[in-house]
Amino acid sequence: MKFALPSFGSSTPAPRTTTGAGQRSRMMEYDQPLVWVTVLLMLFGMVMVYSASIALPDSPKYANYKNHHFLVRQASFVAIALIGGLLAFRVRVETWQKWAPYLFVGTMVLLVLVLVPGVGKGVNGARRWLSLKVFNLQPSEMMKLFVVLYAADYTVRKQQYMHKLTKGFLPMTVAIGFVGLLLLLEPDLGAFGVIVCIAMGILFLGGINGIWFGGIGATLVGIFTMVIVLSPWRRERIFAYLNPWEEGNALGKAYQLSHSLIAFGRGELFGVGLGGSVEKLHYLPEAHTDFLLAVIGEELGFAGVLVVVALFYWIVKRAFEIGRQAIAMDLTFAGLAAKGIGIWIGVQAFINMGVNLGLLPTKGLTLPLMSYGGSGVVLNCIGLAILLRIDYENRVLMRGGRI
Repeated sequence: MKFALPSFGSSTPAPRTTTGAGQRSRMMEYDQPLVWVTVLLMLFGMVMVYSASIALPDSPKYANYKNHHFLVRQASFVAIALIGGLLAFRVRVETWQKWAPYLFVGTMVLLVLVLVPGVGKGVNGARRWLSLKVFNLQPSEMMKLFVVLYAADYTVRKQQYMHKLTKGFLPMTVAIGFVGLLLLLEPDLGAFGVIVCIAMGILFLGGINGIWFGGIGATLVGIFTMVIVLSPWRRERIFAYLNPWEEGNALGKAYQLSHSLIAFGRGELFGVGLGGSVEKLHYLPEAHTDFLLAVIGEELGFAGVLVVVALFYWIVKRAFEIGRQAIAMDLTFAGLAAKGIGIWIGVQAFINMGVNLGLLPTKGLTLPLMSYGGSGVVLNCIGLAILLRIDYENRVLMRGGRI
């Protein structure tokens, strides 16, 4: 009798091992739990986006939209994300490594185009999108993925120079600094923070000199401090975040935060029920994007939030396990890329949750895989597909096969 699991998106047949008496067994070809957790978060996000946006057509800004407008668009984004993920899974890891520098530079060009008048599209005072008619492309979301691949490839290529300033540390710093300058001009400080965490995390895991690492860390803290000090509106946001209930803050700079906290307070342990949120009724701005977790907290309570936190924790933990396994087999690029994807998803989810809960200053970062938006969902899914491919190649090599 033959036992075989279906292939998942690869044209390379997985090797089989004979166990005797003509029986064959095969290690599972791909990480099914990782697939299901990813799909579950996207579908759960789609439900919550519909719940959070269903009342938006009542406002003049969205008067021409139907109640299911954002649901239909988010479902389309999820479908595109799944197709993109399947295509990305079929690409070998060595191919991603080969193209990493070109993808990084190409995305830099897109970040420049965003700032060109008449080319980049502005929303709410920020210029972060390129209009593709069907949907708006956000290059900063692409940069989060491609900086993972670029930093991993750079670390592998410069491994012998990682303890030197000019040959190992400085070129990467200049590249990330240029990306940061472009993002601050949009402005998008939140995306810059995530990208810096990704690059620094991969350099640290790749064995960068501890003194240089500490030095750049202190420098970055100084830069972020200066950006805040020299920017009056950012400074006001920081002070409002520290005391959202102070007179003037709750109806001013801390308006979103105060209503987010009210939403969590109303939800208590098990929530007011799916669809029963009051804060989404034009009290909490951007409830279907940046503050989706607040709606989850109000409608599904602490239990619902805990489930979301646990699922993201599991993804990050699994990414580091896959990366550790790859490095153990001397697949350094694959290992660093896997851990970088874990850092990306983990840091962005942590910042979004921290903002919603009042632990961090208000920043425009979405909840990965869940919040409304095409670029974010698609790039998150492609990133996790690459992680899945790394795990797949690990399994094939552990079985003694060839990629």
